[in-house]
Amino acid sequence: MPDKKKITSMREETITYMNQLLPVKESFDIIQRDVYIGGRVATFYFIDGFTKDEVLLKIMDSILKVTEEDMPKDATEFARVCIPYAEVDIYGDFDQAVKNILSGVTCLFVDGYEACIAIDCRTYPARSVEEPDKDKSLRGSRDGFVETIVFNTAMMRRRIRDPHLIMEMVEIGDSSRTDVAICYMEDRVDNELLETVSGRIKSIRTDALRMNQQSLAECLFKRKWYNPFPKFKFTERPDTASACLLEGKVVLLVDNSPSAMILPTSIFDMIEEANDYYFPTLTNIYLKVARTLITLMTVFLTPVFLLFMQNLNWLPEVFAFVAVKDMVNIPLIFQLLILEIAIDGLRLAAMNTPSMLSTPLSVIAGLVMGEFSVQSGWFNSEVMLYMAFVAVANYTQPNFELGYALKFMRLQLLILTALFNWAGFAAGCVVIICSLCFNKTLSGRNYLNVKLN
Repeated sequence: MPDKKKITSMREETITYMNQLLPVKESFDIIQRDVYIGGRVATFYFIDGFTKDEVLLKIMDSILKVTEEDMPKDATEFARVCIPYAEVDIYGDFDQAVKNILSGVTCLFVDGYEACIAIDCRTYPARSVEEPDKDKSLRGSRDGFVETIVFNTAMMRRRIRDPHLIMEMVEIGDSSRTDVAICYMEDRVDNELLETVSGRIKSIRTDALRMNQQSLAECLFKRKWYNPFPKFKFTERPDTASACLLEGKVVLLVDNSPSAMILPTSIFDMIEEANDYYFPTLTNIYLKVARTLITLMTVFLTPVFLLFMQNLNWLPEVFAFVAVKDMVNIPLIFQLLILEIAIDGLRLAAMNTPSMLSTPLSVIAGLVMGEFSVQSGWFNSEVMLYMAFVAVANYTQPNFELGYALKFMRLQLLILTALFNWAGFAAGCVVIICSLCFNKTLSGRNYLNVKLN
């Protein structure tokens, strides 16, 4: 990381030091361009691929017309009078100059000026703004966050035209120097939470945010491996992020990441989805209740089924039809565990299957995992039915991490029930409740939004 050495008025000395900091000769995309401006030698530094060629050409055309008599006495005056562009800054040390060049800003050094003139005419490679695949909505906007942080802040600013919307930019990582935006409504945010988040972000000391938002999340809050429930909520929709800002929450954006991190987080936030904001109140309540019930069923359906199969005398006569009719060679608990792993295997296979093969392979997998597996004597049809429901119901959960957390809760409940019968089932329920109640988040509250000391 460059030091805070000041830029001198001697251009030769400045350029020599800059070429020591930047691999100009080794890297083809770092461009050094020497020109004459007003009878003085000047040097441009910029990154090929980050610069708008047409804008830079117009700027150079304008400043190359400056005569020796018209040359201002300092860099600030030169930027104000001679550069016909809005985004121009003046930096007096090499650290800021190098950081801006590597970020895509064009920097100009003029002989006799003790400063660097930074012209922000950069453009980042970016994909089109389109609706995210995972977080779809039946109604509402069809745009989604992209990997460029400035585009993401603009999409939220377009929705909230309020001067109280603050977007503070900080830099994290000695090597990556990743831009992170802290977004909040100044008149609505919980100041205690804001101070906690800002303080933790600014105190992070790391070499790089290698995995962008995930690396930031791990730096902000060290998760406990034995509690799988996520500490943060993520969304790829700018309308959802804007709605959370208006509710007084803090939104974190990381450059190169197409999603927003929302704080604080509770179980009620986790089970929300974009459609909840667009439907009428009655429909909204129904969808939330249905999603909550289905979520509970994904956790408890198979363990309760296993518990009743181990204690058939508990089964009411009206539900006698759910009992396993044909016994096979594989015990029920092993059938359930094998299918849990098999479903994840199918999910991983679907993610890595070429699109042209996904349909035929899905048909083959459905046949193998369905009728053929029952006929072969490995699985009971009842077990296949309940596991099929669990596999499909998992996709009603909008949060991917929460879905796997619920899966781990279901697995431990199955294992404890198989080992210790009703006592194990009761112990598993206690573990689930404790995991929710004592899952402390960054705000100091648990999933039930209760303050923890």
